[in-house]
Amino acid sequence: MKFISQIIPQDEDVLALGPDELAGVLLECLNSFDHTERHFLHRQQFFGSPHPLHGYPPRHGGEIKSALAEAWQWLEREGMIMRQTEDTTNNWFVITRLGTKLAGRAQYDSYRKSQLLPRGLLHPAIATRVYSLFLRGDYDTAVFQAFKEVEVAVRTAGGFPDTAIGVDLMGKAFGSEEGPLSDQSAVLAERKSLAALFAGAIGSYKNPHSHRNVQIDAPEAVEMLMLASHLLRIVDSRTKAVETAGQVSI
Repeated sequence: MKFISQIIPQDEDVLALGPDELAGVLLECLNSFDHTERHFLHRQQFFGSPHPLHGYPPRHGGEIKSALAEAWQWLEREGMIMRQTEDTTNNWFVITRLGTKLAGRAQYDSYRKSQLLPRGLLHPAIATRVYSLFLRGDYDTAVFQAFKEVEVAVRTAGGFPDTAIGVDLMGKAFGSEEGPLSDQSAVLAERKSLAALFAGAIGSYKNPHSHRNVQIDAPEAVEMLMLASHLLRIVDSRTKAVETAGQVSI
């Protein structure tokens, strides 16, 4: 059996964690119980026992229990623990298959990151090449790779040579008059704005990451990867439009 204090020795550190962060520690402790205890977890008995506060001075006892209760509720909401189906008191719980699978902190942390970036919302090309990088916490490389996919997709769709790269490539591809991916049915201001959007994204998010290490956190990486996915879907849409127009002209 593992105690919270064995994982987080300082009581102030417990209180500094959010419910989702503390939930991983609580789940690790619950999974350390023997087989029978894991299938018959009684919420009131757990919080009424010495276990939650074991190893901590009494000064923050009530606050720690309250923080752990929030973590317990988070685990229940995420489907890692659930109420016993035959229980009518709503106090008996069992660790679910998901909770058992995420017993270790590495697995749990990977799960938390995956919730920040739902794979189904990503463009397939980015999901294939970038998702695992994000889960490993390699945000810098993930962002670079995502915008590299945008660059390659634009080059391929526009029929440009491999020497066409970066901001210049975006201008040529979406140029207001002759760009092969430019939507000539849109007003001039919108065509220029779309070209600027692609050029700005490549210049801001791909180029710096290809030249140096850029420190970004998970939420920032999510925003950048979602932007790259959006841009790739625009390329897909313009490619289909160009192909359809070519077929009609023939």
